[in-house]
Amino acid sequence: MKAIKIAWLTSVAALSLAAAGAARADDTPPAAAAAAPAGPTALSTPAMSASLSSNADPLNMDWGPLGKIYLSGQVSAFGMSQTAAPAASQKRKGDISNLQLEIQKTDGVVQFYVQAGEYNFPSLGTPVATTNRLTEDTYKYVPVAYLKLQPTAEWSVLIGKLPTLIGAEYTFSFENLNINRGLLWNQEPAISRGIQVNYAKGPLTVSGSLNDGYYSDHYSTVSGLVSYAVTMKDTVAVAGSGNFDKTSRSTFVTPVAQNNGTVWNLLWTHTEDKWMINPYLQYTTTPKDVSFGLPGSASTFGAAVLGKYSFTPMFNLAGRVEYISSSGSQVALLYGPKSDAWSFTLTPTFQFKTYFVRGELAYTKIDSGTVGSEFGKFFNKSEQTRAMIETGVLF
Repeated sequence: MKAIKIAWLTSVAALSLAAAGAARADDTPPAAAAAAPAGPTALSTPAMSASLSSNADPLNMDWGPLGKIYLSGQVSAFGMSQTAAPAASQKRKGDISNLQLEIQKTDGVVQFYVQAGEYNFPSLGTPVATTNRLTEDTYKYVPVAYLKLQPTAEWSVLIGKLPTLIGAEYTFSFENLNINRGLLWNQEPAISRGIQVNYAKGPLTVSGSLNDGYYSDHYSTVSGLVSYAVTMKDTVAVAGSGNFDKTSRSTFVTPVAQNNGTVWNLLWTHTEDKWMINPYLQYTTTPKDVSFGLPGSASTFGAAVLGKYSFTPMFNLAGRVEYISSSGSQVALLYGPKSDAWSFTLTPTFQFKTYFVRGELAYTKIDSGTVGSEFGKFFNKSEQTRAMIETGVLF
């Protein structure tokens, strides 16, 4: 989805998901996931970053010929206060961040995964929609669902509504180091419908997908991910996605510019003792097509570093710093043509068994923007500070 420039900011919307959890592409983690440890969890899906850990002993039942079926889920809520809000209702608000349930089969030749419920994914530099509205306007009440065929230990095929292979952050808040997704995430796809083939053996993971990009319902996007565990502590990954046709569809979740363009990532993940660090680079392009309302081509370049330090098994501090700039004088991909911005985020997290609480302080600065596409009631503010708290249960 994976920039969410919601209509009242720039009329460009892009939602995205990305990485930080497991090392196997057949579990559908995005690119950076290639090395970040998922923690002591019995399930590799939904993929988790290194900040929260899913239930290590999820509910399960043996269904005879069908085998063992697992049931997991998340119940969480958030509160938020921010400066330079676009409306009075955005200054302080609270809502459900996750009210979801997953059912899955994880062994045998035929497997499946279904994730259902309500969700919210606040993102820096964009307004925060209500959970009900965001669920309705994005992926509805079953955001992820796929059939998985695993003919061998190395090969698997996924068909359905799939998480993206792009980026270094996942879609849902409980999966990520931070509560808010970042500025680079705003440019990426998050969930696509299509088919994905995975190969994983030893240190090498390769995934390829034919899908509908930014949820466009037009199956002309090809995505790929290659990751390699160079050492026990270091993994590098390259990911890319591009539309090989033209698609005029433009919705809240399908930005016409990004959906017709390309996105590329180069990622590195390093884990050592109590540290995890995940720097990555991102480059995107959008084409010129006057018939789609794109008077000129444009691009973005971004760089980010995500990291986490574990003070104890129950308490850690995560952070993110990022910068993104755009080119093109006729298309606004960020905060007006040729705009740029940066952000800084800190997220302390406490988790006891399946219960967690975490706070967050984030600062976003537009260094070069256009009045009318920035922050605040009159869209003329270049700075925004956001404080959040999220608490819940991962069962």
